[in-house]
Amino acid sequence: MKLQLALDLVNIPEGIALVKEVEQYIDIVEIGTPIVINEGLHAVKAMKEAFPNLQVLADLKIMDAGGYEIMKAAEAGADLVTVLGVSNDMTIKGAVEEAKKQNKLVLVDMINVSDIETRAREVDALGVDYICVHTGYDLQAVGQSPFEDLRTIKRAVKNAKTAVAGGIKLETLPEVIKAQPDLVIVGGGITGQADKAKVAAEMQRLVQQG
Repeated sequence: MKLQLALDLVNIPEGIALVKEVEQYIDIVEIGTPIVINEGLHAVKAMKEAFPNLQVLADLKIMDAGGYEIMKAAEAGADLVTVLGVSNDMTIKGAVEEAKKQNKLVLVDMINVSDIETRAREVDALGVDYICVHTGYDLQAVGQSPFEDLRTIKRAVKNAKTAVAGGIKLETLPEVIKAQPDLVIVGGGITGQADKAKVAAEMQRLVQQG
């Protein structure tokens, strides 16, 4: 089980400073969609150069032109790139083919997928590396959590690894771990804390215990 830190609301220097605080406790650093919109793929390149030992995920939420956008993210140094589960199968196929060429990984984000179980099976068959249950900010605000969907996907998926994101905090992490995802994605649960290193260290300890 791995721990991914999601950075969403920072610029490049702030992001690098934040990762320095928790670098030893995380496996993957995510350049979130808001950063990509604000800063472009330069943010991915800067993060990979600053932390060559960490994997960097570019949260592009690809919806079209899968192969091309994976290629551009790979050029910037991304190790993993996100594609939306609601996108067309051809887009996901193109992304997977390009990622294999570039020796990169594709994570399919299931945000807003209505039939999670069926789509997880379909996406799994397309050869993606991770399938991620994701409760978005807007749904978190009305109290939704990703745990039940994670259990559903774990039952449906044969090949891909599973990931979970959406409002995970230290106090809810044990419940997440019980569902045995391969990747736990945490944003504000670390970045919003006063002692980020302490919280990240405790999360890493729980994740490694599995």
